[in-house]
This record gives sequence, structure tokens and C-alpha cells, in this order.
Amino acid sequence: MKSKLKFKTEEDIDRIVITQADDESAWGVPVKVSKSKSTSLDLPSDLAARAAFFARLHREASLENWLKRVIQERLDIEEAAFAGFKKELVAKNSR
Repeated sequence: MKSKLKFKTEEDIDRIVITQADDESAWGVPVKVSKSKSTSLDLPSDLAARAAFFARLHREASLENWLKRVIQERLDIEEAAFAGFKKELVAKNSR
């Protein structure tokens, strides 16, 4: 059974990484990370005012943060409903 490697300090980890830096077999495929592009959204002023009210009511730091949270929650609900519908549809068709 393999034992887990335990490093005592960051210096130990740094030393190992530095010694493996030129060893191509020690590294996997490079991972490319790109910053997601932000987008803007036009809201009617009455809708923006209502959203700002609820963001303050929920003590959110900013309207943008509150909107992100609300949109994420709604997407989670929609995705769960969609997955449930697909499951029901597969079950009906397999009968």
C-alpha cells in the first residue's frame, strides 16, 4: 500500500518543484485559464430600483453581488427541474 507523501514545510515543496522543473515527465499537460468576460445587462429603472431595494434588505454588499446570487439560485432551480424532466422523459420512453 502506498503511503501518502507528507511535506513538513513550504520550503520542502518548493525544493521538490524546483528539482522537477526541468523534468518534462514530472509535469502533466498545461492547463490554460482565461478570465471570463464580464457582460452588462440593461434593466428598466423600476426593475433596477426594486432589485437594489432587495439587495439592501438582504444586506448584500452590492447590487451586482445580489443579482449574481439570485441568478445562480434561479439557474440551479431551472437545471434541477430540467434534469428531472429529462429523467421522467427517459423513464416514459423506456417502458
